[in-house]
Amino acid sequence: MANVTLTINGKEVTVPAGTSVLDAARGAGFFIPTLCHDPNNPGYGGCRICVVNIKGARALVASCVTEAANGMVVETESPDVVEARKTIIDLLLANHPADCLTCDKNGDCRLQDYAYLYDVRKSSFTGEKHNYPIDDSNPYIRRDLNKCVLCGRCVRTCEQVEDRQVINFAYRGFNTKVAPAMDTSLAESACVSCARCVVVCPVGALTYQNLAGKARTYEIRKEQVTCTFCEAGCQFDLNYKGDKVLGVTAKEPGVGRPLCLKGRLGLELLYADEPVKPMLKKDEQFVEVSWPEALGMDDVLKKLDELKK
Repeated sequence: MANVTLTINGKEVTVPAGTSVLDAARGAGFFIPTLCHDPNNPGYGGCRICVVNIKGARALVASCVTEAANGMVVETESPDVVEARKTIIDLLLANHPADCLTCDKNGDCRLQDYAYLYDVRKSSFTGEKHNYPIDDSNPYIRRDLNKCVLCGRCVRTCEQVEDRQVINFAYRGFNTKVAPAMDTSLAESACVSCARCVVVCPVGALTYQNLAGKARTYEIRKEQVTCTFCEAGCQFDLNYKGDKVLGVTAKEPGVGRPLCLKGRLGLELLYADEPVKPMLKKDEQFVEVSWPEALGMDDVLKKLDELKK
């Protein structure tokens, strides 16, 4: 494969043709912030916080959707780039709750990190704010659309799996939000609670119900474990606080890998000190079920009982 050579912040960098400016810069050790960029599903370029200055370009360009080219001269932290990023953060904070002290994503929130990095203490914009009700209808996933930055990562990761496509952008302009079809609650949708969306959310818009209020992010130690409920070999994380396993969370999925609720529940039962109460949807309502039923083992147990007789 052919290579291209460009200059980033005065440093000559050679990368394979087709590499994005973002990946080239990061590979060379330069930081560029991102919100909408998903390495497993690149090429979106919606949030624009990754903009850089390319010599000769008419305007700042989004580095995640711009291919590196021979002779390109890139600056990732020029004054105009920094000003643009500050303005984007300012706009996001204008319609974002300032409840970082009690948010479960405190310490693991990109918007919080970038506001600190670029010294944006509060928004300079005033006006109408969203006041969406929190959707806690799903027993496993909590949605707070007031914190959503419309990066679209949850939408795109849900689209990757055949027959999933549960959520998408709804409405327009100020009223744009991510929602299931017909703008229903998550419980009323076709969501199977795989939690792929929760994993890729960069802010506190999507969180795990069972981990709410149990520990700060800096108190949690994660240990990877492989699910053995089927041959897919999906990766999950055991979430420790001290020696106690608080719960099981999905790792960031690769392209097309369908993390399932059954695997996560099975690992909860196996490892968690206080496993979640398994709930499945019956007649369009979530109801508590037995562990054998939650793990799809009812038929197996019935056959074993028949064999015993």
